[in-house]
Amino acid sequence: MLTRWPEPLPTWRKLALATWRPSDDPQIYGWLDLDATALLALVARLREETGVHVTLTHVVGAAVARAFRDCPDANAVASRRGLLKRSSVDLFFSVKTKGKGLTGTKLEGLDDASPITIAQRLNEGVTTIHASGDTPLLRSQRQLGALPSFLLRPAMYAATAVSLDLGLDLSRFGVPHDPFGTAVVTNIGTLGLERGLAPLIPTGRTAALFTVGKIHEGVVAVAGRPTVRPVLTLGATFDHRIVDGNQLGRLQATLRRCLESPAEHLLPEKERPAPEAQGSTTIALP
Repeated sequence: MLTRWPEPLPTWRKLALATWRPSDDPQIYGWLDLDATALLALVARLREETGVHVTLTHVVGAAVARAFRDCPDANAVASRRGLLKRSSVDLFFSVKTKGKGLTGTKLEGLDDASPITIAQRLNEGVTTIHASGDTPLLRSQRQLGALPSFLLRPAMYAATAVSLDLGLDLSRFGVPHDPFGTAVVTNIGTLGLERGLAPLIPTGRTAALFTVGKIHEGVVAVAGRPTVRPVLTLGATFDHRIVDGNQLGRLQATLRRCLESPAEHLLPEKERPAPEAQGSTTIALP
């Protein structure tokens, strides 16, 4: 027997119900299993040397930014005006609010940002969210959440169409322009999940969404021999209107290179350790 939900739905859940229908959207799903030895060592080293709380999410964000920087034709928006190119790599990082809601922060201009820079900027955004509970996206969600359920879907799609299809600025009405940017990065490992895939947000118009799984033990080939190492599974969903097989191959090649040798590819040259020191330490993080 089906009964009405016994308590008021969080705003995010109401928006989700109004957003998705049975899917006919062109989405590509995939994942990478990566040896996380050097990745964990870099996170621990940056925390110790800088005092900044760098996490896997920040390093993955830096790698995603490099991937789209090196494949600029994938950094685009599908609109009724055709394929529109973004001028910078802007990433949206999901953040859980103190209640049951889910929101996040968009960081702009991350083309060459280091994990430290991303950590500092994102930590500032998270502090603001937790302290004031207010961001442009949260304000927009609250406005939409106040509408009757039958009006949510048309209102959301209308706002996106006016903003991205017609190119009109609705920020003065509380609707942030291109609120999710190039791609979304969300850490499902904090939920205890080792791997998972997530759908694109239709009104977000991002080219991709990445899920960062919980580090787990896995068998990888090291010098031709099976070896147990910490493994990171990075899930990804792409908009096939923007990303094709050729671009997908270029994006994954950069992601793998940056995440398996992060100190070499994600830090400024003066901050990189000596070659013999890279990957020499395996550190388990909670």
